[in-house]
Amino acid sequence: MFLLLEQILNGLQLGVFLFLIAAGLTLIFGIMGVINLAHGSLFMIGAYAAAVSTQWSGSFLIGILGAVVVAGLVGMAMELVIMRRLYNRDHLDQVLATFGLILFANELLTIIFGRTPLFLDVPPFLNGSAEILPGIDYPVYRLTIIAVGCAVAALLYFVITRTRAGMLIRAGSTNRDMVAVLGVDIGLMFTLLFGLGAVFAGLAGAMAGPLVSVEVGMGEQQLILAFVVVVIGGIGSVRGALVGAILVGVVDTLGRAFLTDFLKLFMDTASADGIGAGLSSMSIYILMAAILIARPNGLFPVAAQRH
Repeated sequence: MFLLLEQILNGLQLGVFLFLIAAGLTLIFGIMGVINLAHGSLFMIGAYAAAVSTQWSGSFLIGILGAVVVAGLVGMAMELVIMRRLYNRDHLDQVLATFGLILFANELLTIIFGRTPLFLDVPPFLNGSAEILPGIDYPVYRLTIIAVGCAVAALLYFVITRTRAGMLIRAGSTNRDMVAVLGVDIGLMFTLLFGLGAVFAGLAGAMAGPLVSVEVGMGEQQLILAFVVVVIGGIGSVRGALVGAILVGVVDTLGRAFLTDFLKLFMDTASADGIGAGLSSMSIYILMAAILIARPNGLFPVAAQRH
């Protein structure tokens, strides 16, 4: 029972971590209509910024601040210089341009930092474990990631659904020309929105620093998982991104932890090891396929965009 609870918590932590990445991606992809393959590079830039800021200042909190500021500024610069020219272009053009940005970011960081990974320690005030149930301890840092992800989800949902800025964002996603006629600077709004998505990616990169090595190319795998989350949840849906991220995190974690042992109940050890490893790595894609068969637009689809 302890092992199951621990793995469920690990899956929840992975899920809210993926939500931090997917939240920005679903805003950019769903509301602005742009396929941004370079979103994983913003995650990587945030991780490097956090590592450098933490090493320079000695404070992990300053590292977090450095990550969100640098990622946000890079995201807004990316929108101003490149993405703004792609809004009315074919999705293939967007894919090619943002894929080029991935290569550029990887090579630039390689030139600056080399191929040697950087490492971040868990900050002392978040080190250790907390007793979540009698006799059951769980790392404080992972609980912190869960809390931060839930706070971001609540804040983002409130902004999108309950504020004037959120109303303008939703209106701009359906009819940009009409909103512009009303006096709203659509270009500025989209730049800030792109920057906000970059801030979430940078925050995720900073939070990942103490758990994984900070290295060139670390964002690509996270980008794939984030796209899976966005597709499962429904493109443009913040609520869908949260639910989809938690589903992906829990299914992936439980599959890797228990699937092989479960298969050993029905087959020999060698076969179970081989099949279990393959199925566990495919589990989130099987989940995505099953959900799309039942709900082709995702769990929480939003209204179709009209530009």
